[in-house]
Formats: sequence, structure tokens, C-alpha cells
Amino acid sequence: MHSKHTELQEAVITGAGAYVPPRRMSNDELAGFLDTSDEWIFSKTGIHNRHIAAEDQATSDLGAAAARQALADAGLTPLDIDLILVATSSPDYNGLPSTACVVQDLLGATNAAAMDVAAVCSGFVYALETARAFARSGSARRILVIGAEIYSRVVDWSDRSTCVLFGDGAGAVVVESLPESAGNTAPRFPRARVLDSVLKSRGSDAQALVRPAGGTRRPVNPGDNFGADQFLQMDGRKVYNFAVGAIGEVIQELLTRNGLSLAELDWVIPHQANARILEAAARRLKYPVEQMYSNIAEYANTSAASIPIAMNEMAAAGMLKPGQNIITVGFGAGLTYGGNLLRTVV
Repeated sequence: MHSKHTELQEAVITGAGAYVPPRRMSNDELAGFLDTSDEWIFSKTGIHNRHIAAEDQATSDLGAAAARQALADAGLTPLDIDLILVATSSPDYNGLPSTACVVQDLLGATNAAAMDVAAVCSGFVYALETARAFARSGSARRILVIGAEIYSRVVDWSDRSTCVLFGDGAGAVVVESLPESAGNTAPRFPRARVLDSVLKSRGSDAQALVRPAGGTRRPVNPGDNFGADQFLQMDGRKVYNFAVGAIGEVIQELLTRNGLSLAELDWVIPHQANARILEAAARRLKYPVEQMYSNIAEYANTSAASIPIAMNEMAAAGMLKPGQNIITVGFGAGLTYGGNLLRTVV
């Protein structure tokens, strides 16, 4: 970690990567053991498939795989990294050690500090703003920001209202502290300045999306059988209504604060929770839904991993061009929500 710079630096994304497990579970497969169908799931959520981690994979394994790709994309090695931030709500261990420390060891990033960011589906947005603060102050010059989740281990596979929604995966970006004059030399991911962020929370609705058992409020004791309380539980209607409003609120605040109009916004990269949420938010904003990137049909909801997986996918497809204004938007348990304003470097 570095103590300071002589001048204020820009926080610039210089590389991206992603990893999703090869095991692919279709809606038809789910219909084999649940009272559901591909038609029903897709009509309600926009999801056709989700990817499922292997039994011997932990969240850190997925995160490290995504991080290696992001490092390669940025032309860096693990030894170049000063700080690792892992956004996850399905960590390797319950509280300690952090998943970020496990990732640090897997990568061999022996110069890096490491910590987890616990903001659930908004985790990547929160972690990216944390990286921006470190980079701009000069406290860290090169930061790995990772969103990684294995939700197949935290959902109740007998509950069709929740288990059909989630999948496993990881995405990562490298954030570097660079002078404002730094040009766009990235080979694949167009360098993008992290210009501003909005981070919000609504703890009064914390029970709308919760894993009731296993923490200090309901600790695990020998012989306990928590049943469904060990798994994710959700008030779907409340979360849906919250999310539709949160997307618009975050986008409008970021645009207003930075003197931009909706017409100047090239892409929204939202958390992939439900295609219907995105459609409703786009209608309310009067923003083209085609400019809200969506890959939920293939990956389902990967919580903190969904935004960086989407960013990597867009970069690989050549969709991110120099000079674009991009807003990421996350929303989820906590309740937390927020967004980041990015501008790709010319």
C-alpha cells in the first residue's frame, strides 16, 4: 500500500475478466424436479439458464479465475496489485477469513492488502467506489475489484420462487491510479475513468431479502436444524418495487450531478436480477431498454458478479467504445443500491 501521491490521480479501469462455471443448468432441467417450466420462468424473469459451480469450487476459486483474466487484460501480474476487494455475499467462510485473503493467496499477490465488501447485489458498485477512493488518494495504485458468488449453495432448491433466479459466477476489473492525461492504450477493454458514484441504503427493509440463520442473531449450535432458515428468503414483490425505483433514482442523480442528459448516456450496465425489472425501469425513465445491457437469460442473477461479468462480455464483443458515458446500477439485500458513472477514455 502507498501512503500518498504528490498530485490527485484519476481512477481508471484498465482491464476486465470473468469466469462462469462450465456446468449449465437449463429451466427444463429445473422442471424435472420442480413444479415449473421454461415458459413460466422465462415469462416472469427473462432467464433460460444459469451456471453452477462444481462441488470442489469455492467462491474464491471463481474470483481468482476472473482476476487472472483481468490482470492479463491490463498487462499486469499479481505482484503489481496493492489491494484486492472482493464483493460477495456467499463467501468461502462465515465471516473469517475474508474471501479476499484467500484470493490473494491463490493469485500469489503477496504485495496486496485484501478485504471483502458486503453489500450483496450492490457489492461491485460499492467496491468500485472504494477502489476509486483508494486510487484517487494514492493509497493504492493498482486495485483488483472482484464480484464473485456461488448462490447455488445458499438457495433452497425446493423453493421455486427463489432457486430459479440465481446462478454462480465471477467478474473482475483492474482499477489503476493514473494521471488525467493517460490515453487509451488498452488492447481489449477501453480504459474507463470512474468519475462519480452514488451509494445508498435502506436498512428498514433489511428483512425483505435475508438468510435468517447462521450469524450472531441466530447462531449455529450443535444439533441445530434450521431447515429453510439457512437459505436465502425473499419478499419478491417488495424487492421488485424497490429495484424499479432504485434504478431510476440512481441514474437520474448521477446524470444531474455531472451535468449530463439521458440522451448522453450510452449504456446502463445494471445488476442482472430480473429482465422485467429492467424493462419496467426503462419505461419509467423513458430510456431505451436496448441500451440497458442484459445477459440474464444465460447467467441468471449472480449477485455481486453480475455487473463485472456484463462489463467483460461487452468489452469482448466490442460494444464499449472510446468517449462513451456508462452507468452501472446495483440493488439488492440490505437493502442497498447505488451506481457508478464511467467514461471511456478517448
